[in-house]
Amino acid sequence: MNNPPTTEPVDHETEHYAHDVSKHVRGYLIVGGTLLFFTALTVFLSYVNFGTQKANVAVAMVVATIKAGLVAYIFMHLSAEKKLIYRILIFTAIFVFGLFWLIYLAWYDPVVH
Repeated sequence: MNNPPTTEPVDHETEHYAHDVSKHVRGYLIVGGTLLFFTALTVFLSYVNFGTQKANVAVAMVVATIKAGLVAYIFMHLSAEKKLIYRILIFTAIFVFGLFWLIYLAWYDPVVH
């Protein structure tokens, strides 16, 4: 009599999958620890006065950008993507930098009605 097909993995597939995951766990833990460190750094830097509010915001944005980059690179698996993804990512980064630059210019030359 034929046995119905199962979705249970075969033992050697389970071992391969477990081995494949275990080699990534250390990297995920390191990145998680790094994100915790940068979060603590963000809290610490929120109590430091860098002279102006604009400087404080700039420092906070730099730390937030580093954290977002780590999340995108590791947890969103951009580290294994093809060149097209990096081209799109670079274009997006340039666009965001341009928007930040426009905001920076608006701070120093506001339009007053």
